[in-house]
Amino acid sequence: MTRARGGDELVPEYRWVLPSVLLGDGREDRRIRRSLRDWVVDIAMFLIACGITLLGLPEIQNEPEPLIAIEQVMGGLSCVAIWLRRRWPVGLALVTLTLSAYLELVGGASVVALFTVAVHRPFKISGPVTLLALITLVPYLFLRPQSDIGPLEWGLLLMALILTVYAWGIVIRARRQLIWSLRQRADIAAEEAKRLERERIAREMHDVLAHRISMLSLHAGALEFRPDAPAGEIAMAAGAIRTNAHLALQDLREVIGVLRHSRPGEGEPVDDTVPDRPQPTFADLPTLVEECRQAGMDVRLDLRADGVPEGLGRNLYRIVQEALTNARKHAGGAPVTVTVTGTRGKGLSAEVRNPLWSRRPLRLPGAKAGLIGLTERAELAGGTLEHGPTPEGEFVVRAWLPWPLETTLEDA
Repeated sequence: MTRARGGDELVPEYRWVLPSVLLGDGREDRRIRRSLRDWVVDIAMFLIACGITLLGLPEIQNEPEPLIAIEQVMGGLSCVAIWLRRRWPVGLALVTLTLSAYLELVGGASVVALFTVAVHRPFKISGPVTLLALITLVPYLFLRPQSDIGPLEWGLLLMALILTVYAWGIVIRARRQLIWSLRQRADIAAEEAKRLERERIAREMHDVLAHRISMLSLHAGALEFRPDAPAGEIAMAAGAIRTNAHLALQDLREVIGVLRHSRPGEGEPVDDTVPDRPQPTFADLPTLVEECRQAGMDVRLDLRADGVPEGLGRNLYRIVQEALTNARKHAGGAPVTVTVTGTRGKGLSAEVRNPLWSRRPLRLPGAKAGLIGLTERAELAGGTLEHGPTPEGEFVVRAWLPWPLETTLEDA
């Protein structure tokens, strides 16, 4: 993490580097590029300085000629120097404030310079500059006495003017920092949303492709171990391989289409509506179990729940699908029991059991991220997931998902 320019902190959780475009800060080693808004502001500041300078002309009419010439030259130069306020705000303020301790026509530029420092620099810099402005009032009051107002009243008036200008600059700086921090938070939220969407797509593809590929491996293994099988069984296994390969490619093609749709090319319109492929629901569990049975698995399904919302049922479907995929990979041929129970208001539970032994283990490579992904999916849904061997020699995946009394739009 880095600190903002000058050391001021913008957001409690983060410390940012303020962009020069936001605060208009310039550096001595690069040229400042003004936007249209910057040009308007700079012209306004220049006119304000010139206006205050012109108001001070009557005050020097009775001065000696050489002093009047010095006043006019320094007043003109100070007004022209306003165009350098973005590159050297502190230096301009120090010079003009020091000269304003005696010279009358430098006062307009010193006010603008003080305002610029208050906007562009943190308190540890702008505070001492403001203190210098207050200190320069002392010699000014003695060297430039007013005939129509006392020194005390005149000093209080000038002090109020300086503090008002400084407070105005502080308010503008705080507002710019707030806007900048809100933009940063919005950008972070957008990046977080993109990351979550990528994780969601990756999780869905892992669940789908792991299931399809394990089915392919199961049927291919059957052909490998039984090359002398009847022609009908070989044709059935080949058809199952072709079907699952087609479904896997179709799932992959749909997700790639989603990714391409969410990242349009140059010149293409951006559409925020990302088309999702059809998602399975709780009603598709019997179809999933029947598909596993046709592949040779011994799966028993016990459903004791009804009216499960779509979102909740989709999460449960993915958990059961991944659990069956793991059972097929590590305990092929062993009987698997799937038990689903739940009622509205108490939650929905799923338990997948299978013995640890295997007659036909599938030698499939894996990243060992399936159970981790299931745990993350359950936790994101507000539930829990447990998995591991039991003393009875079984491997159990047990999940619980909340099922509220009232169905929300996300669950519907």
